[in-house]
Amino acid sequence: MTDATHQDTGPMLAADGTPLKQSLARSLRRQKLRALMLIAPLLLFVMFSFIIPIASMLFRSVENSIVQETLPLTVEALQSWDENSGELPDEAVFDAFVRDMVVAVDNKTHTRLGSRLNYEETGMSSMFRRSGRKVGKLDPETDGPFKDQLIEIHDGWGDPKTWAVIKTHSPAITNGYFLNAVDMRRTPEGAEAQPEDKQILIKLFGRTLFMSLVITGSCILLAYPISYLLANLPMRVSNMLMILVLLPFWTSLLVRTSAWKVMLQQQGVINETLVWLGLVADDARLVIINNQIGTIIAMTHILLPFMILPMYSVMQTIPPSYTRAAKSMGATNWTTFWRIYFPQSIPGIGAGSILVFILAIGYYITPEIVGGTKGVFISNRIAYHISSSLNWGLAAALGTILLAVVLLLYWCYDKIVGIDNVKLG
Repeated sequence: MTDATHQDTGPMLAADGTPLKQSLARSLRRQKLRALMLIAPLLLFVMFSFIIPIASMLFRSVENSIVQETLPLTVEALQSWDENSGELPDEAVFDAFVRDMVVAVDNKTHTRLGSRLNYEETGMSSMFRRSGRKVGKLDPETDGPFKDQLIEIHDGWGDPKTWAVIKTHSPAITNGYFLNAVDMRRTPEGAEAQPEDKQILIKLFGRTLFMSLVITGSCILLAYPISYLLANLPMRVSNMLMILVLLPFWTSLLVRTSAWKVMLQQQGVINETLVWLGLVADDARLVIINNQIGTIIAMTHILLPFMILPMYSVMQTIPPSYTRAAKSMGATNWTTFWRIYFPQSIPGIGAGSILVFILAIGYYITPEIVGGTKGVFISNRIAYHISSSLNWGLAAALGTILLAVVLLLYWCYDKIVGIDNVKLG
């Protein structure tokens, strides 16, 4: 009796004699390991193509080590100088600067430093280039103090503002790029607004958000009746028409945008047709290119399929019996649509809206070609700083702010509408 009781209270064993609990835990670990191995390629792809680039962008938007690395002795000597005094630093600063510049010229880093400081004060790049060609010939024994020799090379070294710029932008971590991204600048006195002729980025942010919302709204208005028609036609006809919706994907984005540039200009197809129909006078042709109107028209056409597809997939799942039941109970066509059909199609509108808005807010090829100076987005400015001005810090700050704005709007959308209500079919 005692042995049977002891056997009943002992651990349950698996077929191989190991405790059942241990065997189950081992089997669970193997399943998790297999699942991890299956998704490992996707995780690596997401990490290298998404997470690491974003982390690099976030770091580059505040990184500013080039001043300290190129002019270490000068930065240390400037710590005891009051940049608000209106007077030049003492000879020790000029001596440290010459020694730093000799090393920088040998390493060919003085031009990069000049380009970096030129973002803050115009003319700094040329000062460093000219000084780099002559700094190795300076001799305090025969030609006098370095202060006088540097001023003779370029009179900018005799301006206290030059040294104030170097000191102000010497920290390795800076908020200067983010200040520039919101039309402000870092000065010895603190953050100040940019001159009015340089205040453009806030306006571009506002224009980008406004036009993206307009494009999203116009896509909803155009895509809804098309999606409704596709969802309610016979399958054979619907599939044929869907080919026309997908046809633009088989054509290059650059080709489609260039075609709109031809069509929208004052001597283009649209204006010529309106003049031929007598709707517009020949001397009063519409200006619908190189402005916001041209950008909205072209981008609505390009992004329209991205709105139709989610709407169509959701509308396909709406049972026709619901509308038939409503009509059988005396509801009119309008009441049936508004009270029965439309609420069930809202998830498709939500999915399409998010997709189109996020695509629109980051577009830069189409606004660049048809937008002119009045229809470009903030993304065009980011592309300019990456490819032309090479101000990657400012481009990273602008990209970070744009990312934060999109995440904030996504959070607001989730709170108001609910992301759980978004469906793709």
